[in-house]
Amino acid sequence: MPKIIRRHRKYFMLSFLGLFFIGGQPSEFGQENVFFQGFLIQKPVIRIALGVNLDNVLIRSSSGMKIYQVSGSYKLLAENASEVRVKGHKEKLAEKFIVQVAQVKGRDKAEDAAKEFRSKVENRVYVIEDKENPLDGVFQVRVGDFLTRNDALNFIKKLSQIGIKDVWIFREEVTTAESKPQWVMVNDELINLNEETALYFIPVSPESFLSYGGHSYRGIMILKGSRKGILLINILNLEDYLKGVVPGELSPYNFGELEALKAQAVAARTYALKNIGQFEELGFDLFATPVSQVYDGISIEHPLSTQAVEETSGQVAVYNGKLINALYMSTCGGATENIENMFDGSSVPYLRGTECTMEKERTWSLQSSGALTSIHLAGMDISPKLAYLMALNILPPKTDAAFLKKPAEFEDVMNWIRTALGLLGKKNEKFMPKNAPLNFVNYACLLTDAFQWQERVQNLLLKSEAEHILKDSSVLNPEEKNDLAYLVKSGIFPSTPDFGSWERALSNAEAAYYLYKIISTYKDFYHRGNFKSSDKNRIEVMEDGEKKQAELSPDIFLLEDFDETTIFASSIDFSGGEAMRWVESDGKVRLIELFPSPLTNILDQPSQFHRWQVRISREDLEARINLFYPIGKLIDLVPQKRGVSRRVIDMSVIGREGQVGVTGLKIRQALGLRDNLFVIDRQQDQDGQTTHFIFTGKGWGHGVGLCQVGAFRMAQKGATCEDILKKYYQGISINKIF
Repeated sequence: MPKIIRRHRKYFMLSFLGLFFIGGQPSEFGQENVFFQGFLIQKPVIRIALGVNLDNVLIRSSSGMKIYQVSGSYKLLAENASEVRVKGHKEKLAEKFIVQVAQVKGRDKAEDAAKEFRSKVENRVYVIEDKENPLDGVFQVRVGDFLTRNDALNFIKKLSQIGIKDVWIFREEVTTAESKPQWVMVNDELINLNEETALYFIPVSPESFLSYGGHSYRGIMILKGSRKGILLINILNLEDYLKGVVPGELSPYNFGELEALKAQAVAARTYALKNIGQFEELGFDLFATPVSQVYDGISIEHPLSTQAVEETSGQVAVYNGKLINALYMSTCGGATENIENMFDGSSVPYLRGTECTMEKERTWSLQSSGALTSIHLAGMDISPKLAYLMALNILPPKTDAAFLKKPAEFEDVMNWIRTALGLLGKKNEKFMPKNAPLNFVNYACLLTDAFQWQERVQNLLLKSEAEHILKDSSVLNPEEKNDLAYLVKSGIFPSTPDFGSWERALSNAEAAYYLYKIISTYKDFYHRGNFKSSDKNRIEVMEDGEKKQAELSPDIFLLEDFDETTIFASSIDFSGGEAMRWVESDGKVRLIELFPSPLTNILDQPSQFHRWQVRISREDLEARINLFYPIGKLIDLVPQKRGVSRRVIDMSVIGREGQVGVTGLKIRQALGLRDNLFVIDRQQDQDGQTTHFIFTGKGWGHGVGLCQVGAFRMAQKGATCEDILKKYYQGISINKIF
C-alpha cells in the first residue's frame, strides 16, 4: 500500500465535480468526454448503487487506483493502490410503518384527498410522489408514522369502521437517533464519512477496472455517507452499464438470440434514461438489483449481449416523442396485462395487454424419401440408431432391411469397426476376426480386441462377477467368458441372450446396434440446436449461440419424437425455433431429429415459469396476509375481477375479523406468489374446513410490457428487434438519441 500523502491538494471545487458525478443526468446526450483527474467517462453518465448501509468494503483495482477524500476540496490518500479495505460503522436501523390510504394521478387531487382524510383522522396525513410507480405523476396519500406493524394494523381497523378499506402498509427503515457517526478507516487513517464527505476511487489508466464483492466494474466508484448508511456508487458511461445489465436480465447462454438481446438492450436503455434521478435524494440513479435492473458489471458481460448493446447504441423506445417506461418481465404466462390493472394510476397507450403469440409466422418444410423399416430388438425399434450409423457412414447409406436381417459376417463388421475407430480417433489395425460364425461370444472378443478393452476386462471385472453373470455358460473358456461378461456388465450386450443362447449367430442389425452402443460410450456425434430457416438445399440453425448454415444431403433421414418414440417422417414442417439434433458427415447434414414441440402457439411456453403450482397451508397464508391486513383467521379468498390477460386484479380476502379488497400487484405481494395469473383450489378436512390453498398459475413478474421469453421465441422465429419491441409496446417508435 503506498504511503498516504497527508497534505491537502485543491484541484476543482466540489460543486464542479457534482455537475458530472453527483448531480442529475446531463441536459443532452452527446458523446462529449468527461474527465475526473484524467480518467475519461463519456456521456451519458449513470450512477448505480452497488451497496447500501455497508460496514466492510474491499475494493481492488486491476492495475492501480487513486483514492481521494472529497469535502469541498480534494485530499489524495493513495497514489497507486492495488486494493483498499474500508472498515466503517454500519448504521443501526429501526423500522417504521406507514399506511397508504389513497393513490391518485396528479398532486392537486392528492392534496384534496389528503385534506379530506385530515378531517377524519387525528394522525399525520401527507402527500408523496410515488417515484417507483412506472406511471408518471402518481401521488400517494399516506398516514403515519407508526412505530409497530400492530399499531398500523389497528389503525386500519379504525379506517375500516368509517368505510375506508383500500389501504396498504409500507415498512421503511430509518436510522435511529442513537446511531454513531459513520467513521471509516482507510490506510490507518480515520475519516468521518458523512453526506458532505466522500471517497473517490479512480483507476490510474483507462484500461483499468475496479472490483467489489467478486464483480468487476467499469468507471469509477464513490463511497459516501447518507441517511441510509454508507453507500458505494459506481459511476460509468450508460452504454458500459448496459453491457453489464443485458446478460443479467436475459441470459445469452439460455436465450442466445441476437434480436431478442437487442430488444432487451433498447428496453433497458430506455428504462435507465427514463428513471435517471429516481433516487436523487441518496445521490444515485438506480440500484444494481431487480429493484431497478440487475447489473453485475464486467464479470457478467458476454460477446453476444455486448454486440446487442453496441448494435443498438443510443436507441430508445419513444411514444409521442417521449421516452416510454419500458417495463418488462421474465414470463407473461401467455398474455400481458394493461398497466392500470397492475399499478395504481391511469392507463398508458403503449402498455396494453396482448397475447404472447406471433400474428404472422413463416413456415418451412423439409422432405425426404429416406426411411428404414422398423427393426425390433428386445421390444425396441432400433432402426433410428441404425440410421445414425448410416449418417456417419459407418453403415453403408443405402443399407436395406433385407441386408440388416441377414446373419452378420466378420468382413462387413470389421469394416464398420474400422470406420468407427477412425471417427473416434483410435488407431488399431491389429485386431483379427475369428474363423467362426459371428455370435455374442465371438463378437465380444472382437470388440474387446478392436477397442483395446483388455485392461478394462482384467481390472474392472471380478472373477466372481463373470461367474455370476454367465453362470449357465460353463463351456466358454476364461478369456471368452470374461470378454462376454464385461460387455454384459457394461450394458453393451443384453443381460440374457435374445432368442437362444450366447452362441446364436447375430444379424447385421444386432451387430450394428451393439457397435452403436460402444461408440456412444466414447462420443456423441449429434449436433444440437434450434431451427432457423431453410431453402431447397441448405438449412440454417442456431448452435451454441451461433448462427450456422449447412448443406442438406439428398438422402437425408428425417425423424420426429412422439411420446418417447422416434419415427421416420417423409416431411417435417418448421416455424422457427424448434429444438432439434442432427448428424453431419462429408460436409452435409445426413440426419435430422426433431424434438417434440408443445401443442400451443404461446411464445413463452418453454419457460419453466410458464406454469407453476403452490400449495400453502391456511395458517401460513393467514400469517402472511395479516402482515398487511388485520383479518384475523383466514376464511377464504375470492377473485372478484380479472384483467384482459385473465390476471386477478381485484380479490376479496375474507377473515373472521373483517373482509378487505386487494388490487393489482398487492395481490401477488400479499399472497407471496410469482404472478397474479392463477386459479385457486382448496383442500379441506373431514369437517369441511379449508386446510390448504392450492394456487395453479402461469407467469413470473408483474405482467406488464415486454415478455423476455416471448421476445426470445419471436427472435427464434425470425422477428427483428423492432418487431419485438412494437409487439409488446404498442404504437411506439425506435429513435436514436445519441
